Amino acid sequence: MITSESQLNKYLKSIQHQSLLAIDTEFRRIDSYYPELCLIQIAAGISLECIDVLAIKNLEPLFEKLYDSKTIWVIHSARQDIEALYCLSQRMPHAIFDTQIAASLLNYPLQVSYQALTEMLQSVHLEKKHTRFDWKTRPLPEDVLQYALDDVKYLLPHYAILKAELIKSEKLQWLWEETGFLLDKNLYETNFKQIINKTIGISKIDSDSQKQAINLVMWREDTAKKENKPRKWIMSDERLIDYATGKNKLSSDSKKLFEKFLSTNQISTNFHAPLVTQKPLSADEKLKKTQAQEYIKKISIKYDIAPELICSSKNLVKFIRGDKGLSINSGWRSKIVKLKSHLKS
Repeated sequence: MITSESQLNKYLKSIQHQSLLAIDTEFRRIDSYYPELCLIQIAAGISLECIDVLAIKNLEPLFEKLYDSKTIWVIHSARQDIEALYCLSQRMPHAIFDTQIAASLLNYPLQVSYQALTEMLQSVHLEKKHTRFDWKTRPLPEDVLQYALDDVKYLLPHYAILKAELIKSEKLQWLWEETGFLLDKNLYETNFKQIINKTIGISKIDSDSQKQAINLVMWREDTAKKENKPRKWIMSDERLIDYATGKNKLSSDSKKLFEKFLSTNQISTNFHAPLVTQKPLSADEKLKKTQAQEYIKKISIKYDIAPELICSSKNLVKFIRGDKGLSINSGWRSKIVKLKSHLKS
């Protein structure tokens, strides 16, 4: 395991001509708002290495390699790894080959795990016994280090097999389109609308209480970020709704802090739009949905992919109701599925 800057620089020199890097990370997020990166595992060529992020202060040389325009990340289920590295580096990779996404385009099980895919492609069974390990522990036991290395050991062979299959089935461009969505920096910034909509009970209270609840959600998020604590540690959803509806009152100190936050922060009126649950489908919408599902199923059989990958049931309802910002309206999906013209006919 690399634990010093001199070791890191020596390692980076040894892989300077490698542009294809298999990457995995181990991080902790039990008691913090932001993920705390603890370990980075890299497979490059025939080398396997663990980098102790907690032990090395200057990671800039590593970031220069990871975020070089020529570097391609090979990674399984990339989103959380990208986020953990983004929080530390404030940078995004130039290109990623996500083996989970690649597998889904080839009709392997949706969201297939790395362990399951390794067994399918390499006939190798990987243990899962350290999935809940505290990665801040030092020193790391040998079997834990081996477990971490195994998480990248088979990624480059996976890449070779899956890429060949994607080329053969003319889906490699689909893969780059899908992974391109993961390279949007906004994906890793705080999504307030999503947080508000996921707040338990907020859609069931009256509009005035909703406005207060949204103010409290924004304050809670701001406090959680500043203190680097999970939002539920600052205030549970249940307590937040009770404060918003007047069932309980904030303490005098909390009230002062809340009022100070409101006076110094302008909360967008977009967040104060009425929160309503999805309207039930009309008879005509139900018919269109059934027709669309039957059509998508035929397309999915033709291209050997899961229907859900083309369009989820939830997005299908949005499509029927005129949402133009869906993935089915662009890229490879729009080329193989002419859903709008099919429903008209």
